[in-house]
Amino acid sequence: MKKLLYVALIAVVFTACKDTAADSAAIKQQREIDSMKVAMKQQEEALAKQRTIDSMNAIVAETQARAAQAAAVNKAAPVTAEQKKKGWSSTAKGAVIGAGAGAITGAAISKKKGEGAIIGGLAGAAVGAGTGAIIDGKKKKEKE
Repeated sequence: MKKLLYVALIAVVFTACKDTAADSAAIKQQREIDSMKVAMKQQEEALAKQRTIDSMNAIVAETQARAAQAAAVNKAAPVTAEQKKKGWSSTAKGAVIGAGAGAITGAAISKKKGEGAIIGGLAGAAVGAGTGAIIDGKKKKEKE
């Protein structure tokens, strides 16, 4: 029985001490493959980032080109400063107000409404224009 135990022990030792060099070589090869995969993945990510940066730079360059083109167009046709709108002169305002007031008054006073309105309008326009001219003259002196 002792012999049988020795034989069994020797068989266990030989099976337990099998060639680990082949296993370690396979493990080493798998590690190299995994590290290459990681490196390739990092390289792909870097390329994707670079493509994104390049597309953003292209968009910025296009926007700047459009802005430069718009600026060139604006320089070619300079925009004139808006001129201050001139309002009515005091003479014109006075003539219109006087004509209206004279026409209403002439129509109200006269027995012939049409003739009274025309005569009153003309007289009112003349008086209003005269008054407006006096006001314009005063404003002109104030400016000087």
